[in-house]
Parts: sequence; C-alpha cells; structure tokens
Amino acid sequence: MYGLGSNSSINLNMASSNIFLLIPFIALVATQAMASDPSPLQDFCVADKNSPVRVNGFPCKDAKDVSVDDFFLAANLDKPMDTTKSKAGSNVTLINVMKLAGLNTLGISMARIDYAPKGQNPPHTHPRATEILTVIEGSLYVGFVTSNQANGENKLFTKTLNKGDVFVFPEGLIQFQFNPSYDKPAAAIVALSSQNPGTITIANAVFGSNPPISDDVLAKAFQVDKKALYKKHRPLLVHKQKFHQLNMASSNFFLLTALIALVATQAMASDPSPLQDFCVADRNSPVRVNGFPCKDAKDVNVDDFFLAANLDKPMDTTKSKAGSNVTLINVMKLAGLNTLGISMARIDYAPKGQNPPHTHPRATEILTVLEGTLYVGFVTSNQANGENKLFTKTLNKGDVFVFPQGLIHFQFNPSYDKPAVAIAALSSQNPGASTIANAVFGSNPPISDDVLAKAFQVDKKAVDWLQAQFWENNHN
Repeated sequence: MYGLGSNSSINLNMASSNIFLLIPFIALVATQAMASDPSPLQDFCVADKNSPVRVNGFPCKDAKDVSVDDFFLAANLDKPMDTTKSKAGSNVTLINVMKLAGLNTLGISMARIDYAPKGQNPPHTHPRATEILTVIEGSLYVGFVTSNQANGENKLFTKTLNKGDVFVFPEGLIQFQFNPSYDKPAAAIVALSSQNPGTITIANAVFGSNPPISDDVLAKAFQVDKKALYKKHRPLLVHKQKFHQLNMASSNFFLLTALIALVATQAMASDPSPLQDFCVADRNSPVRVNGFPCKDAKDVNVDDFFLAANLDKPMDTTKSKAGSNVTLINVMKLAGLNTLGISMARIDYAPKGQNPPHTHPRATEILTVLEGTLYVGFVTSNQANGENKLFTKTLNKGDVFVFPQGLIHFQFNPSYDKPAVAIAALSSQNPGASTIANAVFGSNPPISDDVLAKAFQVDKKAVDWLQAQFWENNHN
C-alpha cells in the first residue's frame, strides 16, 4: 500500500520498492469538530484576505471591487512539476481559496499531483473534503482505509488506475497514491469538496509534531518498546530534527500494519453530510431519500469507488449542434460518490464549439484547460441596480477558472481549426444542468407563447420559430 501525502513537500524516505507493501493504515482523525464550507447566500463572496474580521472562511470583498481575475488563476496545471525536492517523490500543486479568492464559500478546490517513478503521495487525510481524481499520465496504485469498524477492522480498498480512470476518496479517510513504474512519471488532476480541504500527513503528524507526542503515548499506541522509536532498522524510526523526515526501513516497515487507532469519532459535515465513512448508492432500493440509500457495507468493494471512465480519450463533438461533448461522472455512474458532494467531467469542444449558456443548480464548477484555448464567462443574478454583470476571461492550457453555483455560465472555443479540452469538477454528487435555450424554448410541454413573447419583448412568431428548433443535450 502506499501513502497519502499533503500538499506541501513531505519528506518521507522509503527504503526500497517494497514500500508498496506499506500500511493497511492508520485511522487517525483530527480531534476538533469539522465544519463544512459555509453555504453561499449570494452569487459570490470573493475572499477579502486583508479584512480584520474573523469568520469561518473569509469575509467578502465589496462586490463593486470584484473583477474577473478574482475567479481566474494562470495556474500552469498543464506543466510537470518538480518532484525531486520531496523524498516522497511527489509534488502537489493545490489551487485553494488562499490562491484563488473567488473560491470563498463555494465548497471546491483543485490540484495537480506529479509523481516521480516509484513516487507517492503518502498516507494522509483531508479533514474537510472528499477527493475525486483522474489520471492524466502514467498509472497509479491508490487506496483508502475505513475508520474503525464495530468488528475492530480497518478495511483497505485498493485499485490500479490507468490514464483516464476516475477514483473517489471519501472525506476524512486515510488515503494514498503510488506510482508503481520504475522509469515513468505519473500525473493526476484532483478536485476536493472544500475551498480549503486541509491535509494531515500521517507520518508527519504522528512522529513529527511540535512539540512531539510523548514517547509513552506512541509506544503504547504502536505496541512497541520505546527504544524502537529511536533505534535504527526497527519498524518505527523517528528523526526529531525535522518534523517532515520519517525514515522507514525497508520490508520490515510493512509489519507496522496494525497501526494507529486514534479514532475518527466526529461526524464531518458536507453537503449532504456523511455520518459514516461512505454510503455507496443502492440504486435498486425501493426507499426514496435525498440522494440514494446506502448499500450494505459488507457488500461494498473497491469497484464502487472506481470507474474506467476514459477521460483521457477525445469524445465525439459532431453529434451536437453546439460542437461540444460533456462526459459527466456523477453518482449515476459512480455509486461511491453518494453523499460525498463532488463529481467530475471531461468537456470536449470542436473548433468554434461551445458549452452553451447553462446553470448547475446544485454546484459550483472549477475548470482547468487541458488542450487549446477557451473563452469563458458567467453572469451575476439580478442586482439591486438592475444589472446582470458579465465576467469573461480567455483561458489557456493549465489555467483555472471558477463558476459560482447556480449562475449562468458558458465556455467557447475561439479557434477555427483546433479542438479544446477541459476537466471540470463540481461540488455536488449530482450537480444538474439547465441549458438556458433548451429549458426556455424546448420544454415539454412548451412554455406559453404569451409568456415568452412578453418576457423577451419579441413577436410571438419569433417565439414559435425558436420553439420549433431541435434543442439537444450535449451531456453524456
């Protein structure tokens, strides 16, 4: 097994390739109550990081001072990042509210993770977020461990992912990713269901805290002699010089497995709030709830969290008059997403193609461009002065942009001859999409001519003509 890591350069020195037998791991969780991201009560609340006011998240910048660049970051997520400075052999480039102020209150963030050959993102948790990941280069061996169960077990779920595959790591659980290749790097794009997901790297937190955790506590927790915490070539080896250096001695380390049970007793709030490790959707249940009832935990397996989604493959844009194709991975396709408040999509754009003006009634969207260029924008809801302000930006490969929940937004490929591709994440297991033209002029039954003619201030014949068009869905 391989460990999870934080978004900083965590120096975890693993002795040989045997590391991949490492830990069926630790069920450690933070002891404070964990609050979900605050719910948006307006179109956006761009973080005012200079305000002296202290709130959960950040106070809002004055709306009149907000510009499109508050929602944009030239993040270079298309560029391989340096993995040589980390003993773990990985580099996490996190785009959270500290880097992109427009994410404040919107409950989502994004990262690129680069893995050297045999590199890993070592065992870690995100106390405030579920993570959904797609591989964009190479292969990854990934996994997560349940919290302490009634039978005393901490069950490990693992899977080998190839390019284009998707995997979900439930909120707060110990997880990891490992690149099993001896000579090829790997890379992934992930999204997290919080503007500031936080990371607890297990080795760092347990053996490198400042001040250090008592020897008596650790010796008893790991059921080893105190000398084993310091003597080389024993299962546990602690270097107190630097909090992030934990040296692990080759194959013996995997005997550590029984491990830390500093238990996750607190419920972690999100939207909807998970009250257990996961609630895999039981789509065949006759019970009706908000979302889906839970599959019996004894019937859950790793494939409930995995999908061979082919998100690395170009999708057909010729069947859509809009010249786009949205491949959405939501709870209907990946049952493990149930209650975890996140989903993911690949969007393909033909030359001059667009993802036409639409809303996601239940989700904020964060997007990064993988190929080509996009002209994007969103429009505010009706303001007190009667305006609906448009924010637009041209995005290049590796750029990141956020579209606040429920607002009308679009993406357009301005090129005459080159396609474009983006990966988007959405802060709901089932974000929904309302394409404006379809909903207004293609509803079934149709909205009254009188209503539409008056609403759009046009003749009824114009409404009839629009309603006669074929309004299609570009979502798969």
